[in-house]
Amino acid sequence: QVQLVESGGGLVQPGGSLRLSCTSSELTLSSYTVSWHRQRPGQEREVVAIVRGTSSSIRYADSVNGRFTFSRDYPKNTVYLQMDDLKLEDTAVYYCKAQGMNIPVDYWGQGTQVTVSS
Repeated sequence: QVQLVESGGGLVQPGGSLRLSCTSSELTLSSYTVSWHRQRPGQEREVVAIVRGTSSSIRYADSVNGRFTFSRDYPKNTVYLQMDDLKLEDTAVYYCKAQGMNIPVDYWGQGTQVTVSS
């Protein structure tokens, strides 16, 4: 069974930082479109950041642009989401997704909880 495994969530005060990680032992992440999503309480899941394969072009949701940074360490087969200047409204479950670029497959991680609270 293909797995994506996220880690790094937790409780942080407003203005603080967290770094989420996503890795897989089955997928070579550089061969997929990889994205971070989040689902805030009572809301639909939304994309936060997305990158296609090894492209240098990373797109961010307007709500996180300038505060969140998507990075990759492909030798470690791991992607990261550095989240700075966290706000109360960033509280959500964060998910990593790998989407096939040439085949119609999607893989999701189990999610990691991020709670921003004073």
